Amino acid sequence: MTHPSQTLPAPGTLHELVPEHVHELLQTRQAVLIDVREPGEFEAERIPGALLFPLSGFDPHCLPLENGRRIIFQCGTGRRSALAARQVLAVGQREATHLAGGISAWKRAGLAVTRIDPASGELRTVSA
Repeated sequence: MTHPSQTLPAPGTLHELVPEHVHELLQTRQAVLIDVREPGEFEAERIPGALLFPLSGFDPHCLPLENGRRIIFQCGTGRRSALAARQVLAVGQREATHLAGGISAWKRAGLAVTRIDPASGELRTVSA
């Protein structure tokens, strides 16, 4: 029980953004995208420009400082990115943002992904 003079920190706000909004923020350099999937998933297919920071070793204290740009977390379906965002809130951040539906929703929206071309082994950015 807290003493009346002590106050608990207000819970932070978890924002879920749709793919089109995330795309706009990335295009205008207002955000940085952090992919919390595992390295094999990231290597096989990713959103162009995303940085890899797997949830398995995630430490919210080690996030990059991006000169005022909003950090948006992303995974395959939105479950792991929401967990990462909640971890950020748990360490006292007032806000955290993730891509609702993950890369799956991104592809359904027809937005480009970078993937390995099975014929050549090269990375190619293609519209989903």
